[in-house]
This record gives sequence, structure tokens and C-alpha cells, in this order.
Amino acid sequence: MRAAIIGAGPAGLMAAEALTARGVGVDIYDAMPSVGRKFLMAGKSGLNISHAEDADVFLSRYRGDARLAEMVKTFGPHEITEWMQGLGIAAHTGPTGRVFPEMMKASPLLRAWLVRLQEMGAVLHPRHRWQGWDETGALMFATPDGAVTATPDATILALGGASWKRLGSDGAWASLLAGKGVATAPFGPSNCGFLVDWSDHLKEKFPGDPVKSVRLWTDGVGGRQETRSEFVITERGLESGGIYTLSAALVDALARDGKATLFVDLLPDIEDGAIAAKLARPRGKQSMANHLRKSVNLSGVKLALLHEATGGPLPADPAALAKLIKAVPIKITGTAPLDEAISTTGGVAWSALDDHLMLGDMPGVFCAGEMIDWDAPTGGYLITACLATGKAAGAGATDWLQDSSR
Repeated sequence: MRAAIIGAGPAGLMAAEALTARGVGVDIYDAMPSVGRKFLMAGKSGLNISHAEDADVFLSRYRGDARLAEMVKTFGPHEITEWMQGLGIAAHTGPTGRVFPEMMKASPLLRAWLVRLQEMGAVLHPRHRWQGWDETGALMFATPDGAVTATPDATILALGGASWKRLGSDGAWASLLAGKGVATAPFGPSNCGFLVDWSDHLKEKFPGDPVKSVRLWTDGVGGRQETRSEFVITERGLESGGIYTLSAALVDALARDGKATLFVDLLPDIEDGAIAAKLARPRGKQSMANHLRKSVNLSGVKLALLHEATGGPLPADPAALAKLIKAVPIKITGTAPLDEAISTTGGVAWSALDDHLMLGDMPGVFCAGEMIDWDAPTGGYLITACLATGKAAGAGATDWLQDSSR
């Protein structure tokens, strides 16, 4: 028995491991010259591979079919830590619960993983861009040496979402599956940046500046969503950190109302009354900017955000100014381009998949990873679900192959 895996990211590689562990031969195809490019990019500043927190809280981070939660329960933070240890790489858990490989980077983990897969018989085929199926049902690939076909006993598709095209995830597979009658949902950005109509002053002076020691929140259908994370100003709007944490709620609001509002508490550790008392002190001939800097340590980009909110002079009344400082509104007008999003929503609909991630109308064809319509924030949740669905698809394909051979 032999299976083809199309897509050599974490979902595809984990599916290969599940298959080879049970004696199934595996060919792994990828359009890029080398494998795991988005995985390596994710680990460039530290590979946050999972998150150690209460199980119920962990599972609440996922949006999608309930079957996804069961897969993550089966192969979650504890199992991922053990899996890394099996590759000779210890796990490190940071103070916020984020789980990393001990050396932080993705490349040593990926190298060890590829060595083990090849020792187990998996064969890598880079520069093989999948083109769908021919009239006989064979897989078609475009390669530098011309067109080639393959006729595996089972196929696992792990082609990623529709962001970061230069790393291999372009979503082009959606039309191939739609042509076969597979139900799909439109792609949308997740864990993304957002657009704001900044003033020329802010756009020119503060792009790239981090806004630290703040509390962010927005009001969504499920109630208030908030975080104590920093974010970064861009010429077009906002990105990074806490913005990604709240992206699902902001995207929902944009889809529902065509607009969204992010609120920023610039001094989250000081109550309104205490701020107002400090601001009420006589400032003499000091400018308001100097008064804010000396009394409550507000200056630079935080002061600029206050002026963006008023569009002019700040409130002279200390209580009104304190209220603004505790809840600066930022009007969101849209999302940054889809290709710049860390992850995407949409893809293969859960209704098209059975409990083992096989396409109901295409026996022997399975899906895994971000190409399925689910969503999660950054912080280790994305990679965890990619690994978990890869594991589930590999196990499902193995069971199907064994049942079919009886």
C-alpha cells in the first residue's frame, strides 16, 4: 500500500508520520524547492508550537466543527511535547504558557523530523506542483522536467490556506476541489492586520512603533474580547500581538456592520479617578503634551493616539481626559490584504468531510491542516491544530487502506 501526501507543511508531514508508523509507504509532494517554508517562517523569531493551559480554555480557542476539538484532544500540547522529545528536542514553556522547542527555532526540529521520516521510508518530491486529477483518476503534477502522474492507493491533501503565497500557500487548490463538487467556504483573513484612516502626522511619524503596556478590547457577538498585549502601528493601520488575538472578533464586526471599533486603555494599571487626580494638578505654563508626559507618563505614539481619537485638541476637563485615556477608540475600516494574513478562514467545508477527514464524495482522498475551514488565534493554537488534523488524516487513511485491502 502506498499513499500520496500533497503539501509538506506540518499537517502533511504529521500525516506522513502516522502512515509510515503503521507500515504504509508514503510519497510527499510539494510545489516548493524545499519543505516546511511557512513552518520555518513561523519559527523565525521562536517556534510557538503549542500552548500549555487549562484544557477547556485551550479548546475554546478554536472556531470550527466540534470534530476539530476531538482531534486536538487526541493530539494536543502534551502529545506534541512528547513527540518533540522523541525527536531529541526538549520543550520549553514560557511564562505565558506558550510552548517552544528548547532551542526556540523551527529548523532543528524540521531537520530531525525529515531525517526520521526518510528513515521510515517516506520519499520527498519537491518542485511537484499539483494540477488535479486526469481522466483516469491519477494525480497530475507539473515539475521542472515536465508533467508526471501518480496513482497512490490513498491521497492526503495538506495544501494550506490562502496567505503567504511566496511560501507555497496560495489557495489555488480550491478551484480543483470545487470542480469535483467538493463544498468549500470562501477564504478570509485571520490573525491579520487592519486598516485605519490615520492622519498624515501619525502615518509619517509613527509607522513601526510598538504601543506597549496597554489593554485592548472590542465588543463582539459573544461579548467583550480583550487582551493585555502590545501592538504595532503601520502606515495603513495596526498589526501584531494583541491585534491578532482580537482579529476574529474584529473580522466578524466588519462582516456584520462594515466597520469595527478597537478600544485601547493606555494606562491599564491606573484607575480613572487616579488619572484624573494627577491631571487636575496645576500645570502652569506647561503645554498639555508636557503635562501628560510629566503627570501620567504619556507621550509619543500614545499621545498621538489620543489626538487621533479627538481629531484636534484634547479635553481640558481632567475627568473627561482620563476617561478617554482609559478607552481610546480606533475606527477600523477593513482588513489588510489576504496574502499578508498569518492564517486564513474558509477552505474545505466540514460538511464535505467524514469523521476521519475523508471527502465524502471522493473515497480515499483526505484533507488536513489549514485547508479545512477552521480558525484559531496565534499562540501555538494554529500549529497544534495542523499537527492534530494531520495525525487524524494519516490515521484515517491508514484505516481506510487496511479496510479496503481486506
